[in-house]
Amino acid sequence: MVSGFVLRLVRESMPRTQAGLAEALGVDVETVQGWESGRRPLANMRAGALLELRRRLPALGGDRVLVVWLDAAMDADRIIAAGLDGETGGPHPLAGWVHTRGTAHMLAWAVNGTVPPALTGRLPRARRGPVAVAPTLAAADRAVFFDRLRDTTEAAARQGESGVLLHRQALYLASYDQGPDAAAWTAQALHRRRDVLARRGWSPHWAEARSTAAALARLGDPQPLLDFIDRALADDDVAEAANLNYWALWLGALALPQPDDAFMRDRDLSGWDPVTLLRGLAGGLHLAPGFVDLYAHSLWALLTAFPWLPQAAGPLAGPLRGQTGLLLDQAALSVRSRRELSHVHYVFDHDR
Repeated sequence: MVSGFVLRLVRESMPRTQAGLAEALGVDVETVQGWESGRRPLANMRAGALLELRRRLPALGGDRVLVVWLDAAMDADRIIAAGLDGETGGPHPLAGWVHTRGTAHMLAWAVNGTVPPALTGRLPRARRGPVAVAPTLAAADRAVFFDRLRDTTEAAARQGESGVLLHRQALYLASYDQGPDAAAWTAQALHRRRDVLARRGWSPHWAEARSTAAALARLGDPQPLLDFIDRALADDDVAEAANLNYWALWLGALALPQPDDAFMRDRDLSGWDPVTLLRGLAGGLHLAPGFVDLYAHSLWALLTAFPWLPQAAGPLAGPLRGQTGLLLDQAALSVRSRRELSHVHYVFDHDR
């Protein structure tokens, strides 16, 4: 459903009708209708045919940004299908790879209507008649999805080490449920993981602790994330590297899919582009309690690891300098975050 909606946006950006796109691709109009409605999922296409479709869409005038988002949309469809169908025919999608921000944004769009920031300005205007303006799940399907996601979370917790990745990602996504009873369940489930939050520095459960703290911040409790920064992140070289590596995957600087959390332990910080990560972190700075402190620390750590970045920042430098200055004036920051954000601001201000 999500990938079909994104495909519709691509078609409308050309702009072409369903019949016009079908003709250009050499398929019948029912095929295009099936792709867009979800009756013929894009992910079920043969690999060669899907690759050819992705190459043809920009050549026909489709918005390249939207075409890139088809991958995340198909990932979101797989996760939604696993939740609605109950049976995956194999490992759960959340157990098979570390999902990215793109996938999470597509899921949030489907389950609670939150438009991915990257798609702002690319969505169709509301029309008369039964034309969807977002790939939002029906209320009944949304309830089934979250009920089964909670069941998956609890089952993964009983699997021990083999269920760590599934449990971490399912529990984090469960925090997207905005239902009146969901917040209480999610908060209780997260607080049951207080043992992992209490650990200092790097541990095999570091990624779980980070996700738990971030999910609690999403629910309005920023203190665990602030404590995580002080206790399990700052001044620990392995944990600092893990944080940057995780950000790199989450924000798209690390393009290779990762089947588990092992990539986080790469202390050489290899395989990803620091400038791309800087761009992603700069774009995510905001005033949400707790999260701004994590962004501030991560920016400081990135500049510490790559001191040449200010010279390579180009057009990023001005907006980042302005935004850090604004946050220093307005945001309620911890002592550590204020010190680190001041350093980031000074570096970019000094290099003008």
